[in-house]
Amino acid sequence: MSGWNWKRGIAAATAVLLGLALTACMLTPGRFTSALDLRKDGRFTFTYTGEIHVLALSKMAQQGRQTEFKPDTCYDDDFKERPCTKDELAEQRKTWDEGAADREAKAKKDAEQAKAMFGGLDPSDPKAAEELAARLRRQVGWKSVVYQGDGLYLVEFALSGRLDHDFAFPTIERFPMTNPFVQISRRADGTVRIDATGFGPGTGGMAGGGNPFAAMMGGAGLAGGGDGKSDTAPPPIYDGTFTITTDGAVLANNTDEGPQADPTGQKLLWTVNARIPAAPTALVRLGS
Repeated sequence: MSGWNWKRGIAAATAVLLGLALTACMLTPGRFTSALDLRKDGRFTFTYTGEIHVLALSKMAQQGRQTEFKPDTCYDDDFKERPCTKDELAEQRKTWDEGAADREAKAKKDAEQAKAMFGGLDPSDPKAAEELAARLRRQVGWKSVVYQGDGLYLVEFALSGRLDHDFAFPTIERFPMTNPFVQISRRADGTVRIDATGFGPGTGGMAGGGNPFAAMMGGAGLAGGGDGKSDTAPPPIYDGTFTITTDGAVLANNTDEGPQADPTGQKLLWTVNARIPAAPTALVRLGS
């Protein structure tokens, strides 16, 4: 038993996952502190200070791509490694050569798709990481954005306003899709729903240790922008707190302790890490 078809099956499954990953910009928090202050007259202030990881789509694509032929491992019937026979090596080489055109076409398609997902930035360009930081600095609310390498950004974000519209964080100019950490939705009955899916256990917001793509990629960073360690970097550490303070009526929440007394009204606090059972959520009624 050569193990060749088995490895090709694994590669095909990986390609499906990578194709799904290319439908969104993979963002995940790291170490952070985040807070939302919500007043019953509709005024709000949202802050996020700490780390954001950008899991580069082009890096994902490169993980499954070989540029030169390398024989696959062969196995016996007990799935133990053994030397490949001459015929097995010849068959592997033949399959590799026959797939050259398809690999080239796929590489071109993946590169174009990754560039589209990054708002016109080429993730394989060494300058792309800093260009992304510069783009964020132009947006309202981003007080500081510093690129650290391996897809890691240290940021300081603060924005105040009035909730006459929905709000999401983060958003990136010209990126067709991002996975928001926090969404605030205003309802017609005067209530506001807060969903911090990006601070959840790894499903809705693709965040933290539960992120299957982060685990698969070993925390791969923005290609060409780091220090060459991105292939072996561990998955991002996921650790922070999310706090809501409000003088509105807290109608629902999933904190452990429930609303706590606060000088400005009430406070909800979540400790956010890979062990959090569910994404933070709350429903607050505004108005008098």
